[in-house]
Amino acid sequence: MLLGRRQLVLLLAAAPLAACASGGSRMPLPAGHRRPGLLPDFGAEERDRSQGFVDIPFADWSEAEPEYRLYPGDQIDVRLPTATELNQQPRVGPDGRIAMPLIGQVMAADRTLAELQADLSDAYATQLVRPIVEVSLREAGPLKVFVGGEVGQPGVYDMPGDIDALQAVIMAGGFRPSANRGEVALIRRGVGDRRMLRKVDLSGRTPENVALRRFDILYVSRSGLGELAAFMSQIRDALPIGFSYSLNDPYR
Repeated sequence: MLLGRRQLVLLLAAAPLAACASGGSRMPLPAGHRRPGLLPDFGAEERDRSQGFVDIPFADWSEAEPEYRLYPGDQIDVRLPTATELNQQPRVGPDGRIAMPLIGQVMAADRTLAELQADLSDAYATQLVRPIVEVSLREAGPLKVFVGGEVGQPGVYDMPGDIDALQAVIMAGGFRPSANRGEVALIRRGVGDRRMLRKVDLSGRTPENVALRRFDILYVSRSGLGELAAFMSQIRDALPIGFSYSLNDPYR
């Protein structure tokens, strides 16, 4: 799905990755920057630009793959070996729920397969004697990425397969002349539901080749990452079910 700039602004204004715990580390400063803090020091001008922004804590970056969580569009197999007439292959709806016989609507979005299996077992325990429930992923829904900032068409895009950060920017209409290609923010939900941030350099003839994952967020700034807090405050409630970019709660 491709959204125009005006549509994106309206969507984001309608305004979930968990941040690191209070003892967690924060985004490392690039070499040569002397002042520690939540946002990199890009000089006096950039410090002035970032005045009044809410500090955003991030966990250390990790390439570890978190456990798969279900989202709208995913299709699953739900099997009850002792009551096979209840077997279903539901698809997670836009509201994040699935419909099951006897127990009705059950929230599936943002649950791991094991968590949903436990939820269904508890629900069926009120209807069956010692129910056994098995849940597996049948088909993953669209893999979406968010691209915002100084690009031609900010919006939410379906990944056509394995793509990198630069390819996502191209999908979003490419860089605007005002874009700072050397300081592109990549935000990702990591292991333990921690919100991670890294800077990606997409400038020059050899831009960084950084593969994207489902629901990654790319933000192309105009002058530096000092703009990131304002962008995050705009999009936090427009993200998929279960993601929380709340800037006031360091855990969600």
